[in-house]
Amino acid sequence: MPRFLPKSLVCLREGYDTHKFAGDLLAGLTVGIIALPLAMAFGIASIPEQVAAQVGMSPPAMGLYTAVIAGFLISALGGSRVQIGGPTGAFIVIVYDIAMRHGYAGLSVATLMAGVIVIILGVSGLGRAIKFIPYPVVTGFTSGIAVIIASSQIKDFFGLHIASVPAEFLGKLRSFSEHASTWNPTTLMVGAFSMAVLIVMRRFAPRLPWGIVGVIAGSLLVWILGLNVETIGTRFGGIPRGLPVPHLPPIDFHAARNLIPEATTIAILASIESLLSAVVADGMIGTRHKTDCELVAQGIANIGAVMFGGIPATGAIARTAANIKSGGRTPVAGMIHAVTLLLVMLGLGPLASAIPLPTLAAVLLMVAWHMSEIDHFRFLLRAPKSDIVVLLTTFGLTVFTDLTIAVGVGMVLASLLFMQRMAAVTNVNAISRELEDGDEDELATLKDPNAINRRHVPPGVEVYEINGPFFFGIADRLQDTLRGLERPPKVFILRMRRVPAIDATGLHALAEFHKKCLHQGTMLLLAGVHAQPLYAFIQIGFEKVIGRENLFESIDAALDRARVILGLPMEKRPSDAAAEVARAAAMTTSGVSN
Repeated sequence: MPRFLPKSLVCLREGYDTHKFAGDLLAGLTVGIIALPLAMAFGIASIPEQVAAQVGMSPPAMGLYTAVIAGFLISALGGSRVQIGGPTGAFIVIVYDIAMRHGYAGLSVATLMAGVIVIILGVSGLGRAIKFIPYPVVTGFTSGIAVIIASSQIKDFFGLHIASVPAEFLGKLRSFSEHASTWNPTTLMVGAFSMAVLIVMRRFAPRLPWGIVGVIAGSLLVWILGLNVETIGTRFGGIPRGLPVPHLPPIDFHAARNLIPEATTIAILASIESLLSAVVADGMIGTRHKTDCELVAQGIANIGAVMFGGIPATGAIARTAANIKSGGRTPVAGMIHAVTLLLVMLGLGPLASAIPLPTLAAVLLMVAWHMSEIDHFRFLLRAPKSDIVVLLTTFGLTVFTDLTIAVGVGMVLASLLFMQRMAAVTNVNAISRELEDGDEDELATLKDPNAINRRHVPPGVEVYEINGPFFFGIADRLQDTLRGLERPPKVFILRMRRVPAIDATGLHALAEFHKKCLHQGTMLLLAGVHAQPLYAFIQIGFEKVIGRENLFESIDAALDRARVILGLPMEKRPSDAAAEVARAAAMTTSGVSN
C-alpha cells in the first residue's frame, strides 16, 4: 500500500547517487556523534541504577541500545525522509516513574504495549487526531518535563552525597535541601566548566555538535588535572561492546492490564513527539511526511528497542534538525547515524566509560533548558484566561503528580473550555419580530436575500434560528425556548441554515422539543437543514417522527407550509430568494421539500 511504503524505498526509487550518499554519510556521522552523549544521558536519567542492575545492564548502555535499534528502524521504515529517532528527554519522567514502580520488566511490557498501540494508530489512521491536542497542553507538559529533568540532575551536577533520590519533585527538593552541605567543589567545577563550554558553543558555534564538544572538554579537564569525580565507568561499570541477544520480555497478562495507562501515555508521547518532529522537518526541507507510515515505524521501533533491552523511543527534533543542517536528505542518513553509534560501542567503549557524570548532567540541563520553551510559555501567559488555566494546570500536574494525570486532565479541561466557547458563539434567537427604526443589526440583515425581515410572517407563526453547531453545550437553550413565549404558536419554524452539525444530545433535545410542541398543539417545521443534520435525522428515524413534509430546504418553503396549516393564501416569494443549503443536503432524502 502506498500509504505505508517507507520513505527509504521511495527515495531509492527516485534514484540514489553518490552525491546524495556523500551528504547522507556526513550527516549520519555528525548526528551519530551528537547522539552519543545524549543517548547515554537519557538512559542514565530514565533508568534507576538499581532497576538496571536487576537485569544485569547499565543505564547508559540501555540508552545506546535504544538509539541504535530504534534509530535504525525509524529511519528504515518511517514516513519521513530525514527523521532521526532514539531516546528523548520527553520520556525521562514517565520512564523513570514506571521503572521505579514496576521494575524493568513492567517498563518493557508497557513499551511493548505502547508500540502495538502506536502501530494501531497508524494502521487505523487515528494518529491524525494527535494534531488536535491543544497547544497549551503540549507546552504545559513539555515545560513540566523540563523542570523534572533539571531537578533530576542536581545531585550529579553538584556532587551531592545522597544514597537514593526520591522520585517525587517535592521529595527531591527536600532531599537536596537536607544534603546541601555534602556538595563536592571538584564535581561542581567540572559541571560548571562543561556547562560554560555548552553555552559558548550554542551561542557562537551552533552548527557544531555542542553536546559532544562539551563532553570532550569535560573529559579532558578531568584527565589533564587528574580530578577525582564519578564517571560512567566508576558508577556503571563501563559500556558494553556490542548488542545483547534480542528477546521478547515475559508478559504477565494481569500485570499488562494494570500497565494500560502507562502504555497509553508512552504511545501518546511517542506519537506527538515523532509527528511534531516530522512536521518541523517538512518545513525545513519542503517535503511532506507520511503520518500513518511514520507511526507504524515508531511502533515497530519501540518493540525492537525493548527486545534489545532498550527504553521508549520517538522522533528527536533537535537531532532531526541537525541531520538536515548537516546535509541529510534521505533516510540513509538516519541509518548511518545508528551504525555510527554501534561502531562507537564496539571500538570506543573504554573512552565513553571515562565521561564524567557532572558533564553529562550539564548536557541534560542544557536539554532541559531548550525543552522548557520559556518563550512559548511566556507567550501563553498573555493568552485568554482559559488557555492560561489549561497551561498552568498541565504544567503543575506534570511537575507535582505525573504525566499521565497531567495530559488526561489537561485534555479534559481544554475540551470543556472549548465546548464552553462553542456554546458561547452558538445561540437560539427569535427572528420573526418587526424591524425597529435605527436597528443597525437588523438593517444589516437586509443584505441577506433570505433574511426573515424581507418576508411576511403570518400571525400564529414564530420563527427562531440556531446559529452554530447544535451540540450538548446549547441543547438546554432550545428546551427553554417555548417557556419564554407568552402563548404557544400554531406553527414554530426553526431555521437551521447555520447549523453545520448536530450531535446525539442535540438530536435528543430536538426530539424532546418536538414532543413539547405536539403537547401544546404547535406544529414544528425545520428549515434550511444541512446534509449532516439531515443524515443524523434519517439514522435515528427522526425524519419520520417529525414528518418529511415538515423538513425544508428554505425558509420560503417552510412559510408556505405554515400558511397551508393555518388556511391562509400563498404569498409570492422575493425575486432574489436564494438556496439556503447545498442541493446535496436536500437530495439526501427525496422527502425533503424545497
